[in-house]
Amino acid sequence: MSDIFELTASLPEIELGPGDVLIRDGEAAGAIWILVSGSLRVLKDGIEVNTITHPGAVLGEMSLLLGRTYTATVEAVESSVLRHAADGAALLAGDAEVTRLVAAGLAERLAFVTSYLADLKQQYGDAPGLAMVGDVLRRLEERRAPRAMPGSMREPDPEY
Repeated sequence: MSDIFELTASLPEIELGPGDVLIRDGEAAGAIWILVSGSLRVLKDGIEVNTITHPGAVLGEMSLLLGRTYTATVEAVESSVLRHAADGAALLAGDAEVTRLVAAGLAERLAFVTSYLADLKQQYGDAPGLAMVGDVLRRLEERRAPRAMPGSMREPDPEY
């Protein structure tokens, strides 16, 4: 099994200085970045929600896969180096192993969030302000579309 650095060795690298913005909330999606080194801050509505420091972390993939604009702003906390795939869809379509690694990363993040929400519900039950946790867990379960359909896209009953 390859790692994300081996698979993306041919991508160009970009450098960011402290405060440089990589992604802006609301901008059109399409690119994917892989963190080589440094530290990035994720902001939603001006509130820091995450810090990304793990080399190999992938950014931009959720918006690309969902066909939506970027949903947060990402900026460098310190000097950072990232690999850049301007056409993220082509990167994913061109290498099944890259796609598998991106999917595994997304699955890890979803498992963490689901476990965290379940833990909150278990610890605090229906405490004021946390009653919404049950709703969030239920909505995560309901939002599984689009479902994969068995078979292929070929005509099931061709005329020949």
